[in-house]
Amino acid sequence: MPAAHVEYVGFSTRGAAREYTLRVRQEAADEPLQFTLIIPYEAFTSRRVRYQDGPEICFLKLQRALVACVEGLPAARLIVTDAELEDYRTAHAPAQRGPRPAGS
Repeated sequence: MPAAHVEYVGFSTRGAAREYTLRVRQEAADEPLQFTLIIPYEAFTSRRVRYQDGPEICFLKLQRALVACVEGLPAARLIVTDAELEDYRTAHAPAQRGPRPAGS
């Protein structure tokens, strides 16, 4: 895929999910491409994902999907899986601090 710029447009709550809209502008294309990424609402209410992390999670998923498409484009609607949410949570967990050395 040629160089592209991904832009977060916004989100809406539809039924049991939050739908995030992202726009991709390619250097060689006249019109931007629009993608909708879906995170089940339950992921937020169960505190597996923070609301403020939704756009970044979607951006990362779309970025991976665009890179993975050697020919053509990914689907216009993508669902963020539980495994992807867990991968994000694990990668962004605060570092564990060990015990403080004696005398500190």
